[in-house]
Amino acid sequence: MLSGKLIHPEILEVLGTAGHGSKILIADGNFPFITKSNPNARKVFLNLSPGVVGCVDVLTAICSAIAIESACVMAPPVDGDFAIGKPDVWSDFEAVMCSAGNPISLGRVGRFNFYEDCKSSDVALVIATGEQRIFANILLTIGVVN
Repeated sequence: MLSGKLIHPEILEVLGTAGHGSKILIADGNFPFITKSNPNARKVFLNLSPGVVGCVDVLTAICSAIAIESACVMAPPVDGDFAIGKPDVWSDFEAVMCSAGNPISLGRVGRFNFYEDCKSSDVALVIATGEQRIFANILLTIGVVN
């Protein structure tokens, strides 16, 4: 029996076969998982119901298993109907990575460029969550183990 924070067999399999530079998308419940991600990426659906399982929960488990080289988030528009400023979930992401020994500043990428980044052949794993907060999408790049 596994005893670490990450015990999901399918996620562990992908992390075990992905290497440095591979990417992992952890996406909120609004993300178009099928149409805006690498079609060859393994898709794991953890979106049991609204709010269960959240992006921060998934990030916490992932950070316990791998080194992270970089991370970027989907930035909300700065003007117009959806001008919300910095989403509070980003502070949660930064806190999780910092406590896991990965004090990384989040890169910010506009919505359509973020979608294109998620379609990259480097994206090995897409994790769908039930996260209800908007702009709670994070794209991680796997780092090297020192």
